[in-house]
Amino acid sequence: MSEHRRGDRVRTSTVDPDHHTRLPAYARGKTGVVIGTDGVHPLADLRARGIEHPQQVYLVRFTAQELFGQGDHSVTLSLWEEYLSDE
Repeated sequence: MSEHRRGDRVRTSTVDPDHHTRLPAYARGKTGVVIGTDGVHPLADLRARGIEHPQQVYLVRFTAQELFGQGDHSVTLSLWEEYLSDE
């Protein structure tokens, strides 16, 4: 996993796990831009199973067009490093 910086384009994971995840289905496989950080927190997916795995959380902005196929607004999500890859 790499460290992302403000302005980096990132793509979200396409993995559809058989357990709870904090990556919304509508945001999987989508491209957005890092606009900041939101601290270092345990990955909620693993914490729910008793595993502590803290990692950086990023604020990632997506266009509504990218997420929903329409709209002229943007949506910002807090996403763990584990969900992101370089675009």
